[in-house]
Amino acid sequence: MGDLMQTSFIPVLDALPKRKSPLLERFAALLEPKGPDQIEAMARESRKITRQKFGRTMRLFAPLYVSNECVNNCSYCGFSRDNNAILRVTLKVDQVVREACHLLDQGFRNILLVAGEHPRFVSDGYLEDCIRALRELVPTIGIEVGPMQGAEYQRMVQAGAEGLVVYQETYDRIVYEQMHTAGPKKDFDWRLACPERGYEGGFRRIGIGALFGLSDWRLEALRLAAHLEHLYKHCWKSTFTVAFPRLRPAAGGFRPMADFPDWALVQTICAFRITFPEVGIVLSTREPAPLRDALAPLGITLMSAGSHTEPGGYTGAGTDDLHLTVRGRRIEVPAQESKTRAEGQFGIADERSAQEVAEMLRASSLDPVWKDWDPSILAS
Repeated sequence: MGDLMQTSFIPVLDALPKRKSPLLERFAALLEPKGPDQIEAMARESRKITRQKFGRTMRLFAPLYVSNECVNNCSYCGFSRDNNAILRVTLKVDQVVREACHLLDQGFRNILLVAGEHPRFVSDGYLEDCIRALRELVPTIGIEVGPMQGAEYQRMVQAGAEGLVVYQETYDRIVYEQMHTAGPKKDFDWRLACPERGYEGGFRRIGIGALFGLSDWRLEALRLAAHLEHLYKHCWKSTFTVAFPRLRPAAGGFRPMADFPDWALVQTICAFRITFPEVGIVLSTREPAPLRDALAPLGITLMSAGSHTEPGGYTGAGTDDLHLTVRGRRIEVPAQESKTRAEGQFGIADERSAQEVAEMLRASSLDPVWKDWDPSILAS
């Protein structure tokens, strides 16, 4: 237990912002209020560092939602348990394969499996079965699902997953408690330690992030940077990505609680690139197309494209099993509504196809990369 306490991120987080490492002092200075000329200078430096470390490459990936069932109440999320009016579904394994094959036809070789947290639906080997069904087709499989124990993560890796994404949502304990009112996600510290458990389980790539719009953006970015610094020290065999998703409209009508304008997003991206030159930086389709086009050369290394955030969104799979879930009970919907699609987690802003995004990248002198990994690399 002593060793665990020594490597825990909790004491570091709770000491912020008063006590910071020298690296975080430099990071915090980059987040201080700056004029347009200063932010432009940061952007130039960020772009230069990105070219030095990553060349002109841009990795492309797609999320594949397998279930929107959830036992958590998260005020900002379309999958929240108390959103009783949304249509829900958990795809069968063959339907997951069908969705993946559609993405493969679009060019993707990097797929992120996403699911709400519901032990009744996403359990008993379901995710492992999905991963095993895809691993001969998809070279890079990641998961973004409910927190697990280290041994469970190990089973996911053994099944064929090599990437784990887990966002803390907010590093502000008070706001976190306000946003998560029911379900296992209420446990702040349990979620906070997910990356370390994922590392213990053998994940090669680990992605962290915060949902910007819930708390003060500068403090949120500082805490995220502290988490990243901690992981670099204690989970050094893995590579890391960070993301700064901004709140988007979702079922339930939640609206951002704190401002995070475009210029602040630019400043945050540049601060992370300058401070952490080798970290991967993710930009999702939450952001509108013109902004994504402008941000792509500044420090981004991984972009989603052509995304859907509802299960079956790519092929219409699962429409034969749509239902409501009220207080844990399945409620059938009238037959005439059976062709309506399941609810998405949040609204998409950039609706361009994968090929359109790839063409944009080429026009910006960037090289879209569909595949950068194959399990045979590790074969003896």
